[in-house]
Amino acid sequence: MVQRFLKHLKKRLRWKRSWLALGMFVLLGTAFWIGYESRGAAPFNPLDHAKKAVATLAHISSAEDVRLEKAIETLRAIQDQRESYLLKSYVCGEERSPLGLLASQPLIELQKKHPDWELAIGPNGDVTFMEHIEDLSPACKEKAVFGIDGSSNLSLFNGTPGPDNVIRTFFQLNIQQLETSLPPETVEHLRKGIRVTDLEEYNSVLSTFSDYAIEITERAMTMP
Repeated sequence: MVQRFLKHLKKRLRWKRSWLALGMFVLLGTAFWIGYESRGAAPFNPLDHAKKAVATLAHISSAEDVRLEKAIETLRAIQDQRESYLLKSYVCGEERSPLGLLASQPLIELQKKHPDWELAIGPNGDVTFMEHIEDLSPACKEKAVFGIDGSSNLSLFNGTPGPDNVIRTFFQLNIQQLETSLPPETVEHLRKGIRVTDLEEYNSVLSTFSDYAIEITERAMTMP
């Protein structure tokens, strides 16, 4: 039953992405038409927009270069050996593993080899590299469950939904709208807990139930 429900969620997510792509196409087409039809206005030039996108990417790349240079400068100032760690930060969960006692040069070489790792120096002088990973941690893949907490929030739990097992809270749900819009068995699945074992399932559940977030619902009701 849960697998059928997750397939339904994936189908909804693909449907949303298709409509989003169509919306972007219509928006660009409208901008193109307005650019040519507006009197006295310069015509829409796709090349100009492409140049702006390239400039934005160049700016981001430059900022990353500056960050890397500052990290290497910080590591170069280390005069002794430091306890060093790698912190893998996942979409759900973290893993911290020791790298051992390392001096300045090995740390610099490690940073250069992994320029995307973020550097942090702890209060005791220990060195931590943080790697961001777009996936669920192995522990989350084994135990992560979406459910509803005591305040009607959509939350991610470490195993069975309960106050002591909350990993992360996302948003408060409009329970009344949820119960009137979805089949009773779907709501019951959420109350008991929906297991997710990969990033696709995680995003599917989160995307679907975001439609019933109180903030989104109230904003829609107040629109003229």
